[in-house]
Amino acid sequence: MAMMAETFETATTWSGFPTLHAGVRDTVEKALVEVCGGGTVTCRFTHLYPDGPAPYFTIVAPGRRGSELAQWDEIKAAASDAVIANGGTITHHHAVGRDHRPWYDRQRPAPFAEALRAAKRALDPAGVLNPGVLVDPLPRA
Repeated sequence: MAMMAETFETATTWSGFPTLHAGVRDTVEKALVEVCGGGTVTCRFTHLYPDGPAPYFTIVAPGRRGSELAQWDEIKAAASDAVIANGGTITHHHAVGRDHRPWYDRQRPAPFAEALRAAKRALDPAGVLNPGVLVDPLPRA
């Protein structure tokens, strides 16, 4: 037997939450049917701010033994695309990891990426601290 279980987080404004919630649930529920044959999507708030909530979506679905990673990749991509398409952010307080990088690159302004690269060159010239997480690894001299 196999099972898919995943939680993904975002943040949005109060006025943007209804659209985000509906869009993410609809997209992820469809992806669960296509990828897993069905499943459940839940949503809860873990943090509330004056500007808006931090919704955490959880999915539970049947997996296919031996295909769990491929299934997770498809669900993660659908969920991340839906978050961005519906006004959420790919980041929240848990920050960005390698799994989020493609969507982070889409949301992060280019000047901010340049500032991160400059800081990385100055503070980590050997490129040993989290290479490739927030920006591409620096070329080795």
